[in-house]
Amino acid sequence: MIGPPKIRRVFLAAGATDMRKAINGLSVLVDQNLDLNPLSGDLFVFCNRRRDIIKILYWDENGFALWQKRLEEHKFTWPKDSLDAVKITTRELEWLLAGLDYRLAHQRLSYTHIS
Repeated sequence: MIGPPKIRRVFLAAGATDMRKAINGLSVLVDQNLDLNPLSGDLFVFCNRRRDIIKILYWDENGFALWQKRLEEHKFTWPKDSLDAVKITTRELEWLLAGLDYRLAHQRLSYTHIS
């Protein structure tokens, strides 16, 4: 995926988004509904009601960029309606874009000593 040089964070806009919205409409949603800064360089991911289209909005140094993917079969795993954005990792985003359930991504384990 072509994207910003360094992805800081990835946020999913829970629930359904009207996919007729383009850059201006989605940036307003990020600012007003998600209460996040659309100019931050973070990725903001939106999904339609049928869960077969995803749009990703981000600020790329000198302007907004918008990326879209449509599945021909199957559905994206998507969080239900919520007032908050759901923060995921870039690895979970890769799973999501591959059509997998991002919630089943392996969690990082950390140990302090060997038993």
